Amino acid sequence: MELTTIGLKQQKSQELAKDLNQLLANFQVYYQNLRSVHWNIKGPNFFALHEKFEELYTEAQVQIDDIAERILTLGETPLHTFQDYLDNSQVKVAKNVSEDTKCVKVVLDSMKELLHIEREILEKSAKLEDEGTNAMMSDFISGQEKTAWMLNSWLGREI
Repeated sequence: MELTTIGLKQQKSQELAKDLNQLLANFQVYYQNLRSVHWNIKGPNFFALHEKFEELYTEAQVQIDDIAERILTLGETPLHTFQDYLDNSQVKVAKNVSEDTKCVKVVLDSMKELLHIEREILEKSAKLEDEGTNAMMSDFISGQEKTAWMLNSWLGREI
């Protein structure tokens, strides 16, 4: 089996890049949902949540770039159109959400989808011995788990 320039099996790298493109599409919708709730949040929790959502979308912006660059490192092309993102995302688009509890639930629902995809990629990248993708997924998962715990605590519910 042919190896890529970074020493991974060519066919498996292509498959992993396809999964990363799915994650990229989901992250782009997640990012836009975060921008939406950041802009549209209303009520007594405005200041705290407005700031938190900005922190999360800023972090997501960096993660999106990391995913796209990893896809390129694997020798493939990252998805790059809004239509590609919508066609390949399981994260639901949030529209006209402004109530604090609903905004937080949008973020948690989005994260749930991301975590599911990331765990699948983590499993595949471990089998491929792709430490670069594996480390990235591990970092994403641990950060999102902590954020999910905090948001669930804000809602007053268990994780």
